[in-house]
Amino acid sequence: MSLREIILDTETTGMDPLMGDRMVEVGCVELINLMPTGRTFHHYINPEREIPAEATAVHGITNEQVKDKPTFVEIAADLVEFIGDAKIVAHNASFDQKFINYQLQACGFPAYKNEQVIDTLLMARRMAPGAPASLDALCKRFGIDNSNRTLHGALLDAQLLAEVYLELRGGRQTGLELGEVKAGDVEVMDASQRVMRQPRAHAPKPDELAAHEEYIKGIKDSIWSKMAS
Repeated sequence: MSLREIILDTETTGMDPLMGDRMVEVGCVELINLMPTGRTFHHYINPEREIPAEATAVHGITNEQVKDKPTFVEIAADLVEFIGDAKIVAHNASFDQKFINYQLQACGFPAYKNEQVIDTLLMARRMAPGAPASLDALCKRFGIDNSNRTLHGALLDAQLLAEVYLELRGGRQTGLELGEVKAGDVEVMDASQRVMRQPRAHAPKPDELAAHEEYIKGIKDSIWSKMAS
């Protein structure tokens, strides 16, 4: 059975949807069996309110950039369809979850339950208590290149978090990159197609046996001497 997970990140106008803050960007990366598929979901969102300067300083998104973008209600159904019943993986997940749930419920969609959400911040803190656990710190710890991350960005952060998550789950395979995995890229060989090799002889030669006998004579109370007696 395939394990499908969605790495998710959001950018917002502030810290609390109950105070009128809204999402201005959402980015998702799909993993199947801990392998990136190349499928992503990404939208800039018109929050239908002003973006404070302090929020723009964090993510770089301005009012001008999103004034012609779709509102959340226009993308909500597509987001819900993309996520489906997959597990949602996010860093400091309670933050993203409260915005997603608040705005989904306002559109008539059900909220995502806690058991569907995985928090990589908690995973990192359990792995290394007391160590820095920001996304930048984890990229540095695992040797993940985040040099393009001069500002927060939902899709870029989701892509970086996907690599961090794989490390937190036990490490990437050598050469694993977040490229597209296509059907046919992995060949599965049927057992009936395997060519069985003939067994090779491994019996020791007479001179090897003589050398072994000579060697064990110098070992006091050896197990070989007891077996021979």
